[in-house]
Amino acid sequence: MVYPENFEQKIDFHKIRQSIDSFCLSPLGQEKIGEMQFSTSFEEIDRRLSQTDEFIRILQEEDSFPTDHFYDVRPVLRRLHVEGSWIDQNALLELRRSLQTIYGIVAFLRRDEDGNPKYPHLLALAGNVVVYPDLIKKIDTILDDSGQVKDSVSPQLADIRRRLSTTMNSVSKILNTILRNAQSEGFVDRDVTPAMRDGRLVIPVDPSHKRRIRGIVHDESASGKTVYIEPAEVVEANNRIRELENEERREIIRILTDFTDYLRPFLPDLLEAYEFLGWIDFIRAKAKFSRQIHAIKPVVENRPEIDWVQAVHPLLYLSLQKQNRQVVPLDIALNRENRLLIISGPNAGGKSVCLKTVGLLQYMVQCGLPIPVKENSRVGIFNDIFIDIGDEQSIENDLSTYSSHLLNMKFFLKNCNEKSLLLIDEFGSGTEPQIGAAIAEALLDQFNRKQSFGVITTHYRNLKQYAAEHPGVINGAMLYDRHQMQPLFRLSIGNPGSSFAVEIARKIGLPEEVIDRAAEIIGSDAINIDKYLQDISRDKRYWERKRNEIRRERKRASELSAKYQAELEEIEKQKKEILSQAKLQAEQLLAESNARIEKVIREIRQSQAEKERTKQVRRSLNEFRERVERKEDETNERSKFRSPRKKKKPQEKVTLLPGDAVRLKGQTVAGKILEIQGKKAWVVFGSIKSMVPIDKLEKVSQSQLKKEIKDTPSDSNMRELIHERKLKFKPDIDVRGMRGDEALQAVMYFIDDAIQLGISRVRILHGTGTGALRQIIREYLGTVDGVTHFQDEHVELGGAGITVVDLG
Repeated sequence: MVYPENFEQKIDFHKIRQSIDSFCLSPLGQEKIGEMQFSTSFEEIDRRLSQTDEFIRILQEEDSFPTDHFYDVRPVLRRLHVEGSWIDQNALLELRRSLQTIYGIVAFLRRDEDGNPKYPHLLALAGNVVVYPDLIKKIDTILDDSGQVKDSVSPQLADIRRRLSTTMNSVSKILNTILRNAQSEGFVDRDVTPAMRDGRLVIPVDPSHKRRIRGIVHDESASGKTVYIEPAEVVEANNRIRELENEERREIIRILTDFTDYLRPFLPDLLEAYEFLGWIDFIRAKAKFSRQIHAIKPVVENRPEIDWVQAVHPLLYLSLQKQNRQVVPLDIALNRENRLLIISGPNAGGKSVCLKTVGLLQYMVQCGLPIPVKENSRVGIFNDIFIDIGDEQSIENDLSTYSSHLLNMKFFLKNCNEKSLLLIDEFGSGTEPQIGAAIAEALLDQFNRKQSFGVITTHYRNLKQYAAEHPGVINGAMLYDRHQMQPLFRLSIGNPGSSFAVEIARKIGLPEEVIDRAAEIIGSDAINIDKYLQDISRDKRYWERKRNEIRRERKRASELSAKYQAELEEIEKQKKEILSQAKLQAEQLLAESNARIEKVIREIRQSQAEKERTKQVRRSLNEFRERVERKEDETNERSKFRSPRKKKKPQEKVTLLPGDAVRLKGQTVAGKILEIQGKKAWVVFGSIKSMVPIDKLEKVSQSQLKKEIKDTPSDSNMRELIHERKLKFKPDIDVRGMRGDEALQAVMYFIDDAIQLGISRVRILHGTGTGALRQIIREYLGTVDGVTHFQDEHVELGGAGITVVDLG
């Protein structure tokens, strides 16, 4: 139930209806908009929302959905129940085209019916719709593309039209002859052609010459400067044309009557099909409007609840959009713990807009309309929505403003319960403040005892105090910028708001002596309490932000800990498997060795140490030993294992001298030291000579250097190669979406190339996400000697999602 009767006008829902109506393609959908009403059934609300949500996806993803020829031919079809009636040609053409549209829509929805349907709720809507392709084919045999009855429908019609065409051609020839003669004699202009009046061919003639042509005057122009004469020579022929046209019309009616008799048994199914077309038009209009206001199907709970994130008043959004302004979204939550929200704050600060937003969006949802909120919002279902807003004074009913409010409160008290949503603006206003505040507090207490939900706006301090002291009721404030002296239109739940009456009075230019006198009357404590409330609200927001940051960091640390623990367990498992395999192979090898040695000793004894036989046995033993060594090498190769937790053994310090083969630590390209100057050395890498700190070099074998020299191209080719690589090199790399090992490998090659080409700065795009990819990459960059510095990109260019690396 909603209250009062003009509830939709109070929350401006009639404007929502008008906006949706503008997207309808026919009266079929517009009729459904008028029938749209508030529902308390969870199944019905969810079904309506799902239907609209599926059509939103159709608008976003599909191009083949039929949207042409949405005609409402139901009035015509209802008249056809009468025997002897017939459908006219225009209605038959609309019937054919709209039936084709219905057939196309049903075929579109049923294309995946046997498998996993893409739009199940819309498919269910089409479940009982019967389409008759043969009916469309039947109409096609009667009408051509322009909607005219074909000659081929009946032999009689074809004969009538043939005779009609012959007669009209004959009349046309006679008229043209008469016209040419009249033109040659000068009493008819040269550019005049035969015209049609009352279905008869006539000649336009100047009134001064009308006696020159023998015949019947059928009409004259509005100006009186032209008369239309039917020459006597064609009167009989025109009469024949009129007779043939009547015959044609009777034959067409006979054809259409026969078709109507054929159509009549299908009328109930056809009316049902047009009912379906009306629902599709209605749902499509809702989907189009939903896209216009960026609305979604929220999570709907079968209980009274409001938990909205960034909710937006749709009409306010559309209005501000035309002015290129942004609407401030609303975050609001009402649940069993905090059912009644008392909103306070300055005038024109957004309290009433907040209240109307709650009423409008909740009503929209329960009418089956998506609403503009974020995906993580939840919407409950209320059995009642009552609103008290605006001035309801009535001279006829002898009602003052306050009396009308009290009548509303009387209705609220009588009918509200734990599934009711109460929306009350300026609670208790309109009478003497002390009495009004007391009555308002008493009413609030009753609403709280009845476990009702609600949003209530007020300036009264006793109501703020009640909210602070009683469970089930919570304060909220519309924020105000005390320095800029302007409202922020943001709702903060948890603390009461200030009315900022003194500050607003000062801003609009009220005399200072008036403001000072007001301050003396009310006292400094009452003035300062507003400032204290603002400070408390600001501090609360600060600590809530800090708490959220700590919560996010804890979650991230917990995820990393779980990840590393899982990796460590996997490594330990692999280690045990490798050691177990190695032990098993060693045992098999030992057993085989013992058996072979015993066999050799036995053969030597049996052959009594014959020289040739001993050599043969020794060769066999040597071959076995080589096989054993190969197996041992393979086992060692598989058993190589390095735990990420183990620290590397410190390497012995190697003194570097001129002529030594070296490479940069962490790089693969080898070079040769030419000269050492203190803690730096001149090193040539291929054809590139550079000064490098000695502690960034490590010694490699001469064979590695020879291989590098052998593979190094000539100086000219090298310069061309480096120049070409520099031209092709891109200083950005995007590793978003890669696994950790893939991303790290790509970054290693990227940094390698950048250092070799002398690039001073590069950027790595890794995204934010959980931060794991960013951490892996930065841990690697910390080990590369060629990297001098790395940091986050500027916040406007990507922030923590991009790492900027300086090379030197």
